[in-house]
Amino acid sequence: MKILINDRRKIFGIKEEFNAVYPFLKLEFFSKPQTKDGPPSSRIVKFSNKTLGECRTEHNTGEITIDKEMTVSELEQRFGDVYGLGVRILRKSGNVWIETIKTKNWTLEAQNSEGGILFQKNTV
Repeated sequence: MKILINDRRKIFGIKEEFNAVYPFLKLEFFSKPQTKDGPPSSRIVKFSNKTLGECRTEHNTGEITIDKEMTVSELEQRFGDVYGLGVRILRKSGNVWIETIKTKNWTLEAQNSEGGILFQKNTV
């Protein structure tokens, strides 16, 4: 999948595009990208109607290619390095969203599959 990135795009639009392909994963946007060796920002962008231009440091325009074999870590890093966006991937676990910090090396496909399994277990 490819997602267009520019300063006019709304955060909710990108979240919806991502969630349409990965229904058991969620993108959260932060006010600042994570630095290479520093801690992640703790300020989640609360209002999804904000534009990308309002919450990023690099104002490059382009497309981000997201492949099912890409790891969570690779995707988060690409958003930060190329587009100056702080993002974190969360996975559905039953009825709650959990951070994927301990499983950042899993592929998006593996994360999404695990989320689907955990969701089904809690709805049975």
